[in-house]
Amino acid sequence: MTRLGLRRGARRIAPLAWPVFVGQVAVIAFSTVDTVMVARTSAIDLAALAVGASVYISIFVGFMGTVLAVGPIAGQLYGAGKLHESGHEAQQAMWLGLALAVPGCLLLLFPDPFLALARSEPAVAARVRQYLDGLAFALPPALVFTAFRGFNVAVSRPKAVMALQLGGLALKVPVNAVLVFGIDAPTLFGALHLPALGVAGCGVATALVMWCQLAGTIFLLRRDRFCRRFGLGRGMTIAAPSAASLKALLRLGVPMGLAVMVEVTGFTFMAFFVSRIGATAVAGHQVAVNMVSMMFMLPLAIANASSTLVAQQVGAGDSADARRIGWAGLEIGVGVAALVGGAVYFLREQVVGLYTANPVIVAAALPLLAWVALFHVADAAQTVAAFVLRAYRIATLPLLIYVVALWGVGLGGGYLAAFDPAGITPMWMHSARGFWSMATVGLTVAAISLTSLLAWKLRDEAGNAAPLGPP
Repeated sequence: MTRLGLRRGARRIAPLAWPVFVGQVAVIAFSTVDTVMVARTSAIDLAALAVGASVYISIFVGFMGTVLAVGPIAGQLYGAGKLHESGHEAQQAMWLGLALAVPGCLLLLFPDPFLALARSEPAVAARVRQYLDGLAFALPPALVFTAFRGFNVAVSRPKAVMALQLGGLALKVPVNAVLVFGIDAPTLFGALHLPALGVAGCGVATALVMWCQLAGTIFLLRRDRFCRRFGLGRGMTIAAPSAASLKALLRLGVPMGLAVMVEVTGFTFMAFFVSRIGATAVAGHQVAVNMVSMMFMLPLAIANASSTLVAQQVGAGDSADARRIGWAGLEIGVGVAALVGGAVYFLREQVVGLYTANPVIVAAALPLLAWVALFHVADAAQTVAAFVLRAYRIATLPLLIYVVALWGVGLGGGYLAAFDPAGITPMWMHSARGFWSMATVGLTVAAISLTSLLAWKLRDEAGNAAPLGPP
């Protein structure tokens, strides 16, 4: 890409990316609020949050990725001017979300396989169960909202989603504080006493907020004139589940969901293994994971915006513009990640201090953030490349790359480095640092592989002749 091409790409990506970024920061801030509040209770509660959040994310993201297949499908239909068909796909994605919530809730209510993998202390395991009981009731509205989110981003309207996500965060903070810390205060009607629930309060608060967020979504659908263009909104006909639409969603969504699940579990499963080292190690890991997750929201927003524009141009039949915007998104995402990753690396002590003043947890978290610069750049590259490939409905090969790079090199290599069953790794890796170092290597392998696959696809679209930059 030329400098002019990047500037043009940035001007088109930015209006879509910034609302997605703000909304996604609001979502990850749910976890940040939980982490900051629970860190002020006990190390056991914070360890339970790390394990419980890993269980929930491992379950949610796979189903979320499947439902988000509505994005490329609805985006291509929107680009082709087929608005009612695009709205129909949104309704089908909501039905799919409700169906997937059933097995998801059962896994959250009966998390024994995950707890066995984590081998948590009995006190930690008990609190993990309490936390997940609340999140089981948060999953159905979360998946239905995911369909709404994927559709709105696909039709270049992310601000509506952002507003709902910010509203959810505004409600989450006070509800979380009340349930985590409890209340014991006099009132005009006598003493008010609510017990402190600790980490369990986080799960209950999230469930309450997600149902309120879904109610806001329904209200918006009924009132919004924009939605009527797609056969949605007031007076809309609720479409019955369509076998053909659901089959198309699953054909693209299953490999997408599995890829997202592999990508995320490559890191969430780290918490299960790190928990075997002890509560302090997993508490430090939780702080580092939350920080990296917050940073990830910016390249994720760029990836979403790039994928949306590529899908719309593919639907409109403008292959050259789709190629230009896809590669511009990749270069912008990597450049921004390099700046953010470098800044956090140099300010890591101050950043960890925002989470906790506990010197033991700080000492456990700081060495993990030493990998943040390279980790974040590789994460950005693989994310943008994967999203643009999904806009072309390419999801199966990226899934195989993720399995090898993130599960094989990252998670498997991290286990061998940290626990050293062969007795060959250096002592400094015999901790959570072993997992983080190998996760960085795995992400780098994924980034190189997916970027190469995207470059091949874009050149193939150009007939192996046209340049990737603007004419």
